[in-house]
Amino acid sequence: MLRIEGLTKTYKTGDTALRGVSLEVPTGQILGLIGPSGAGKSTLIRCVNRLVEPSSGSIMLGDIDLAGLNRAELRRQRRRIGMIFQEYALVERLTLMENVLSGRLGYVSFWRSLLRRFPGKDIQRAYQLLDRVGLIDHVDKRADALSGGQRQRVGIARALAQEPELLLVDEPTASLDPKTSRQIMRLLTEICAERDLPAVVNIHDVPLAKQFMQRIVGLRAGEIVFDGPPSDLTESALTTIYGAVDWNTMRKEDEEKQEADAETDRQLAEIA
Repeated sequence: MLRIEGLTKTYKTGDTALRGVSLEVPTGQILGLIGPSGAGKSTLIRCVNRLVEPSSGSIMLGDIDLAGLNRAELRRQRRRIGMIFQEYALVERLTLMENVLSGRLGYVSFWRSLLRRFPGKDIQRAYQLLDRVGLIDHVDKRADALSGGQRQRVGIARALAQEPELLLVDEPTASLDPKTSRQIMRLLTEICAERDLPAVVNIHDVPLAKQFMQRIVGLRAGEIVFDGPPSDLTESALTTIYGAVDWNTMRKEDEEKQEADAETDRQLAEIA
C-alpha cells in the first residue's frame, strides 16, 4: 500500500506545486490523476520516488517512509517502484532486450551492469515480459527503430523487470494516437490486475481515465478537489477540477477527437 500524508512541494522560486496532499492507494488499485497543466500531477508522482524532493510530508510504501531515506537507502527502495515515462526514457542505441534488462540494474553488481552480464533467470524473465507486451519478435531490434506504441510497451516491460510493488505512470499516452492509447491503457490495466499491482497514473485524457481507471483523483493548484470512482466524475466535478472555461474547451476538443476517431475507424473498415 502507498500512503501519502501532508505532502507539500515548494520550489526555490517560491512556487508551491503541492499543498498538503494526502491519499492512500491500496494493493491492486489503479488510481488516475487528472487536472489542468500545473496542477501538480507530475510533481506528485515524482515526489513518490523522489525524482523531485518533497518539502514536507510522509510517503509510506508499506512500512518505509520514502521521504526520510538517505541516498543509499533510497536506491534500494527505488527497486520496489516501477516508473513508466511519457517520453519512454529508453536507450535508443540498445536493443529491446537490453532496455528491458536495465530494469534489473538495481539488483546486480557494478561490474555485471557495466558489462551487461545478467543472470540467466533475469534474461529468461525479460523474454517472458517482452512476450507479455507483444514484442517477442523484436527482441534484437534497436529502440530507435520502434514506433511510439512499441516504445511504451518496452517501457512497461522494463518497469515490470524490477518486480515492483508499485507502478508510477507519467502520461503514458500523451504522444500516442487514440487507438494505440487505448491499447496501452488496456495493457497496463490487465498487467496490474494479473499482478495485483497498485498504480498511480498521471493522465491528461479524461475519457481514457474514465474508461480505464478504478479511482480518479482530481488536482487543482496543488490540492485534491475530487477523489472518487469514474462514475462520480460529473460535469460539475470536472468543472471544479478544470474550471468552467477550460473544461468546456476540453469537452469540445474531446468530442471533435471522438468524431475524427469514428471516421478513421469507418474508413479502415471500408478498406479492410
